[in-house]
Order: sequence, then structure tokens, then C-alpha cells
Amino acid sequence: LLLDRAGRIKPCGGAIPPRCITDFEIPDELIVAKVNCARIVSPTNKQVDMPIDGNGYVGMVDRDTFDEWLRERAQKAGATRRTGTFDTLTRDRDGTAVVSYKLPASSSGGATPPGGTLGAVRAKCVVGADGALSAVAKQAIPGGEKTPFVFAYHEIIKSPARGAEPAAKSTNGSEFADTRCDVYYTGTLSPDFYAWIFPHGDTTSVGTGSAHKGFSLKDAVSSLRQTTGLDGYETIRREGAPIPLKPLRRWDNGRDVVLAGDAAGVVAPASGEGIYYAMYGGRLSASAAGEFLSTGNPRALGSARKTFMKSHGTVFWVLGVMQHFWYRNDNRRERFVTMCSDKDVQALTWQSYMHKELKRTKPMAHVRIFIKDMAHLCGFVAP
Repeated sequence: LLLDRAGRIKPCGGAIPPRCITDFEIPDELIVAKVNCARIVSPTNKQVDMPIDGNGYVGMVDRDTFDEWLRERAQKAGATRRTGTFDTLTRDRDGTAVVSYKLPASSSGGATPPGGTLGAVRAKCVVGADGALSAVAKQAIPGGEKTPFVFAYHEIIKSPARGAEPAAKSTNGSEFADTRCDVYYTGTLSPDFYAWIFPHGDTTSVGTGSAHKGFSLKDAVSSLRQTTGLDGYETIRREGAPIPLKPLRRWDNGRDVVLAGDAAGVVAPASGEGIYYAMYGGRLSASAAGEFLSTGNPRALGSARKTFMKSHGTVFWVLGVMQHFWYRNDNRRERFVTMCSDKDVQALTWQSYMHKELKRTKPMAHVRIFIKDMAHLCGFVAP
């Protein structure tokens, strides 16, 4: 049973690397834009382009059509779809999990009664994939209520037409490009994360994120649109969502519940990348659930997190350390952007992002990056 809310569009930048496209057989028609460069902008407006070598690209998807395609594929593979919102997880007399959910008003013949549930299903195994503030995790997983997160907000706007005169000139000298992602590391747009402009073909995502309470994400996005000349383009919708900062210590309850996606906290620190990791983690959780159902051994559910962390735990740790040190203030952000101009840094960054692995074919490049990183961190070189 696939239980999901009606009409939900996950707020997301929409970037998926080639590894995701290949591993999960994503058809080309779902790729609404192909990005071949990232532009990194510092607090002093230093702009560094990081082109992808060769014919490589990062695919951009729209989550409304992409997620529906995933749901339809699940249905074709045998899932039964049902529209509803998860409410509680309780136990039947024999200990079987009972998932209670609220039906949409059109299905229940009127508004759902306050606090009431109008649907329930017994389940031998439950996979909670209900986002960063997962109600499944809070109710069933030890420590599931302790997920740290940043809150992201973006505005989906109509993209500037290629070759047309811009609606307004940018004031920072960076004009919109439909094959380039722009990433802004400046405290005025985010005191602890970053702001972005991600092209999606006919539309574009302009957004930012922060864990600082009281920081106005809407004001920051408005400022970014004004600075880049995008404030004159139609706003199609506005969306916000929490983004988890690190994987939970446990993804299962040792009995019959396992988490996946944002509910498990599998969003990469520093970059905020989540689609590939959610899909990879979801596959692991599905495999763990299948093994549990076939063997009856609940310890099988723990294999999902164990396998994920073995594959990506080191990268998550490195990115977490990087975010902690480099995003703390504008002086460090300035140095970080300067480092991004280094060819060794660019090559290894794209290698890691595009293919989700670090090949040690150039050990001296790693050594050079470490030395440069320490020199910048200690202030031995000018930003």
C-alpha cells in the first residue's frame, strides 16, 4: 500500500546527478534542464565558475511530475495507491501495526472531523517516508523526534526566455543562464547555509535556507531576485520545507518499522542534496523490509542504515565538517569561494557529486587540496 497526501509538491531544487539517472533508469523526458556549470558567488561578489568537463551534466527535474512518475511506477510494480494523510501508528490485539490515516474531504463525504481518522490498515511492515518532520519517526523510532534541520524556502518563477532582453538588469553582473546553477554564499542571503538559482526549463527555483530562527527567508529571496534582475518575472508558486542536517542514529524500531528519505535524515550536509540519497536509501529500506518479511527477523531492518552509512557515511561526515567550518561567517565563506576556483577542488567536487564516489587516482590532488584547505582555514593566504 502506497499512502500519500493529495496534491503535494515537495519543495526542492530538483538536481539529480548522472548516478541517479543511471541507477534508477530515469527517462530523459523527465529532465527539464541539463546544467553544465555551477557559479559560486562570495559575500564580496567574487564569482567563480565551476564547469563540468566534457559532455557531463546535472539533470534538473520538477518534483510535481517527477514524484508522480515515481508513484505510477510503484503502482505498475504492484503497489496499491491510496490518498490520505498519516495520523497514528497503533497496535492490534495480536501486536500487528495499524496505520490510521485521514482521508481527503472529497473521499470522506465532507470535512474530516477534528482529531478523527477515517481510514486504517493493518501492516506487517511500515516504511515511513513522510519527510524531515516525520510523524512515523516521532511515534515509532527511538530518537526520531530529534532531527536537526534547516528550513528552506523557494519561489518558482517563470524563466527568462533564451535570447530575450531581461526584464531587469542584474546589479551584481551575473545574468541568468538556463544551463548554469548559481549558488550564493553570503550572510545576507543565508547566515548558515546558501541561496540558489536553479533553472528548470520553463521555470526556475530561486531560494535559500537557514536554521536561524528569526531570519527572513522570504526577504532574502526577494533581495536575491532584485539583485539578479529576476524580480520582474512571474511568480508561479511559493514553497517551504524543512531539510534534515544529518541521518538519524536509528532508522528502525527493531520490530516492524523502517524509515526512508528525509524521514531518515539522508540529505547531504553543506550541499542539501537529497533526491539521490533518498532514492538510494529508499531502495535499501525496501530491501530490508523484504528480507524482514521473508525471514521474520526484525534485525534485517537495521541493514538499511548500516549499508547506507558504509557507502556514504564518510562523505556525509566530511560535508558536515565543511559546513561547520566554512559557513560560519562571511570571511570564511569568502575563502571557501576562493578555494572553489582551484582546478583540483573542482575536479574532485564534480567527481564526488556526479558519481557518488571518490576515486583515488590522483592522490597528490587530495594532498594539495588538504594543504590549501588548511592554509585558508588558518588564514595564511588572502581570501
